[in-house]
Amino acid sequence: MMKEVDVVGEIERLSSLLDEDGKPKRTGTAWTASAHIITAVIGVGVLSLAWAMAQLGWIIGISSILLFAIVNLYTSNLLADCYRSPDPVTGKRNCTYMEAVRINLGGKMHMLCAFVQYNSLIGPAIGYTITTAISVVTIRKTNCFHQNGIASSCQFSTNPYMIGLGIVEIFLSQIPHFHKLSWLSILAAATSFGYASIGAGLSLALIIQGIEAGKGKGTSLMGGSKKLSPIDNFWKIFIALGNIALASCYSQIAIDIQDSLRSSPPENKIMKMANKIGISTMTCLFLVCACSGYAAFGSETPGNILLSSGFKEPFWLIDLANVFIIVHLVGAYQVVVQPIFSGVETWASQRWPSSSFVNGEYPMSIGKMKLNLNFFRLVWRSMFVVVVTVLAMAMPFFNEILALLGAIGFWPLTVYFPVEMYIVRKKIKKGTTRWFGLKTLSMAFMLLSVAIACAAIHGVNQSLHKYKPFMYKE
Repeated sequence: MMKEVDVVGEIERLSSLLDEDGKPKRTGTAWTASAHIITAVIGVGVLSLAWAMAQLGWIIGISSILLFAIVNLYTSNLLADCYRSPDPVTGKRNCTYMEAVRINLGGKMHMLCAFVQYNSLIGPAIGYTITTAISVVTIRKTNCFHQNGIASSCQFSTNPYMIGLGIVEIFLSQIPHFHKLSWLSILAAATSFGYASIGAGLSLALIIQGIEAGKGKGTSLMGGSKKLSPIDNFWKIFIALGNIALASCYSQIAIDIQDSLRSSPPENKIMKMANKIGISTMTCLFLVCACSGYAAFGSETPGNILLSSGFKEPFWLIDLANVFIIVHLVGAYQVVVQPIFSGVETWASQRWPSSSFVNGEYPMSIGKMKLNLNFFRLVWRSMFVVVVTVLAMAMPFFNEILALLGAIGFWPLTVYFPVEMYIVRKKIKKGTTRWFGLKTLSMAFMLLSVAIACAAIHGVNQSLHKYKPFMYKE
């Protein structure tokens, strides 16, 4: 009798650890989802927004940040309703973006989605590697300037620090999935507020100094630099728009974030709340950092106000800001690559279901920390990090790379697929006012993305004439 009770109790205990579909129970909330969103968007992009504002000017710059935020919120809410099919509350879970596209749009659209999504996720990982290394170099340079004077020649290679980050990410990449990343995202989100606040504070201090000395930096309503030709200013406008697009884009991981939410209340309602919290927070920080940075530096605003071409003093505060950047980007790296890890491992598990190398989990302990070792996960994720690190060492061109990544990922993932899935789910008839409005929105951002991509390719081509791969120094 006692054994029967034990068996029943064990069955109840195990069932409490599973969701209704037999998968591990999810515990995410609106706050953890918001932390994931903030970790993803307030990273590389926010530090380039002052430069983007300098290219666009006050009117187009502020309007662009607000426009991208509004479109992002609208389409992200459309995407939240695609998590379950056919009903957004009681339907079957679509655990990945690609799966949602396959169920709603069918055909080979999910393969196109996978290609775009994975490329747009690899891109930020490369960007985070570049920026983290530049942050470490900035710490060394500010200390060098502090000891030897601003006129000193302080240049350091970024390659050793990219390799160092790669080693750290190999260890962190063994975290199995999003459900285990909440602590890392919360820490990363907290540090993002730290360095964004320091950047804005230093900018405001510089503005006040300029006003008191009667030497404020020149800004304009329409942006651009008098030192550049009209055609060069034209290209930089689109590169700046690409920077804003990338900074505000997180659709490529939105479904994965939603899949970490507990099943009650309905995931789509909680995700829409998280979208509002995340995008509102993002927009406020973007405007503060962009406007204060542009007002502080004017038309000479550097590509990143906290890295080596920006502030030089007080050195200890700049060091602290860059430490925050490093901590944040180490966490953000893991947030953006988890969908790639999950997609490849799911495919491998289905392809070789009986392979112990692919599916075997071996418990182990490091001190008080317990974890499961999977050999396929260890080998594949380590190889991925190595490839990303090598690519980052080969092409460390900050703003142009950000613009190209923004162009590739923003339109298809943030606008096109959510709009097309919404049209199919709601059975919106062709030629109606709503259909025409949605198609116009999609077409407008497609044309913008093409223009941004052309400008970014032009900028990368110019950068390749200035710098040799693997020989970049800051």
